[in-house]
Amino acid sequence: MTGTCTFCGIVAGEIPAEIVYSDEHAVAFLDISQATRGHTLVVPREHCRDLTDIGPDRAGLLMGAAVHTAALLRRALEPGGMNIWHATGPTAWQTVFHFHLHLLPRYTPEDLKRAWTHRDLPLSSLSPLADRIRAAAAS
Repeated sequence: MTGTCTFCGIVAGEIPAEIVYSDEHAVAFLDISQATRGHTLVVPREHCRDLTDIGPDRAGLLMGAAVHTAALLRRALEPGGMNIWHATGPTAWQTVFHFHLHLLPRYTPEDLKRAWTHRDLPLSSLSPLADRIRAAAAS
């Protein structure tokens, strides 16, 4: 799917990128838009659109590559911490529709803004929501 997918083009070597790790299942490269120093994307070699398309086996292999790449980033850059981020769908800010994980080394708490605000709710208020999700598994 290299004709329309930027990440497939990078995996195929048709689009230049700074690749920092690759194996038979995944490729990790520096994001061209560095949110923090060392911001790296980890993508599967096979095209899949998003979290609903990747499947558990391929997701597990990709997570293994992400863990390996995170260790490389930690050794090379010595950040104080790291975030992993994923977005599925335009509403969640997905802009490239090839599954990918963002590894974001963190040097100070102010490097990035929080992605959400916390709202503490009583546990009992979550029961109807949990029931609806469990019902989806049965259908």
